[in-house]
Amino acid sequence: MKYGFDNDKYVRIQSEHIKERIAQFGNKLYLELGGKLFDDHHASRVLPGFQPDSKLKMLQQLKDSAEIVIVISAVDIEKQKVRGDLGITYDMDVLRLREEFQRRGFVVSSVVITHYNGQSSADAYSQRLARMGIQSYFHYTIEGYPSNVALIDSEEGFGKNDYVKTTRPLVIVTAPGPGSGKMAVCLSQLYQEHQRGIEAGYAKFETFPVWNLPLKHPVNIAYEAATADLNDVNMIDPFHYEAYGKIAINYNRDIEIFPVLNALFEGIYGKNPYKSPTDMGVNMVGFCISDDEVCQDASKNEIIRRYYTALNHLANGDGNDNEVSKIALLFKQANINSAYRKTTVAAKERKEQSLGSKACAAIELSDGTIITSEESTLLGPSAALILNATKVLAGIDHSIKLIPQDLIEPIQKTKTEYLGGNNPRLHTDEVLVALSVLSTHDENCRKALESLPELRGCQAHCTVMLSEVDRKIFKKLGVGLTCDPVKKR
Repeated sequence: MKYGFDNDKYVRIQSEHIKERIAQFGNKLYLELGGKLFDDHHASRVLPGFQPDSKLKMLQQLKDSAEIVIVISAVDIEKQKVRGDLGITYDMDVLRLREEFQRRGFVVSSVVITHYNGQSSADAYSQRLARMGIQSYFHYTIEGYPSNVALIDSEEGFGKNDYVKTTRPLVIVTAPGPGSGKMAVCLSQLYQEHQRGIEAGYAKFETFPVWNLPLKHPVNIAYEAATADLNDVNMIDPFHYEAYGKIAINYNRDIEIFPVLNALFEGIYGKNPYKSPTDMGVNMVGFCISDDEVCQDASKNEIIRRYYTALNHLANGDGNDNEVSKIALLFKQANINSAYRKTTVAAKERKEQSLGSKACAAIELSDGTIITSEESTLLGPSAALILNATKVLAGIDHSIKLIPQDLIEPIQKTKTEYLGGNNPRLHTDEVLVALSVLSTHDENCRKALESLPELRGCQAHCTVMLSEVDRKIFKKLGVGLTCDPVKKR
């Protein structure tokens, strides 16, 4: 895997920059944390070398002076909103996040339930938290938010919210996903702290878009592709240009809300310490790109990956045409099409060779070698691909059968006759288990298993939509997978 991002530099300079921002505001800073803290796989895909838990490692250098507040919307509790990448509801993810933070030595002081309007499900959740010994607070729906500044900046607005008690200089405000109300919690706390004679500050820590990369840089375009369902649009920050005569990149929601934030800051403090939305940010990612070409290539692959993901959602009935159309337009901005992804072309060519009758797959190894596979009566295309790729990586002749047919057939019989399955072909997890069993006395199987880490960072494509089991295996192996929006027969 080629690296284009200096992770060690990022951890070092990002923590120093946040310390400087804390000092700027009299030793009390509310830091709105956008994106994922310890499982930011999007960032690791578009910035090869960025570790998924980089932000957490960076913040661990500040943990003795930091505490975490987790925010969840009462609306999301009511709707039982699910986090797509993990398949769990937001209310369950709050508990998961809390446990993960505490396991790493962070203080998680409380949970704030936002957009509260008397929802019984939110009341029940607050009571559940109390039984677990977790302090929770309610922040209410404010009519006309965010434009009704006069109401927001009053005792009937932010003043109506519960005051969230904090004790440390850095308060990290995070949430399971977007739209939870993190910024409103931060601003409400600024109001409440001011009422108590404490002059706290606010800053925003979001990785994307990267403010000091060009507007149409593939890294920034990939962010638009990742948020196509939210309809986020990257823009040149007009406030920053007016104030400094310099181009900086932000996105539409922050630019649209800035006049309101400016009025709120002036209402609370009499002045706004920031001249632009970009000023509010503390993101140093753009200074840590070590190989721009590598990051551009990875980002273009990510745009295509997001396109196929949107197509798959549409095929499953849980997507929309607008998301697909928007990402297709982003192809033009990035000057690419799906053929830019070499594995897409290779998988489709293998399918054509089978006269279109078989599901096929392809993977690009780190040295550029393309490996393909097709389904058989014994193996699905993804399982066959894993075997073919590991044989190449381990230097095993392609003609050697790692798993003998007389071992596969009893597994198929169990799947169909005893477990009532319709598909007798082995999935990737079943192939890996079989290899593991055989590796105790077969040198080739052992070598094949030992080559699996070399798949991390590789790109793969399949001409049919793979099962959830197969998708999860590729994810655990660190392989970037895309699939044509075709359901298996």
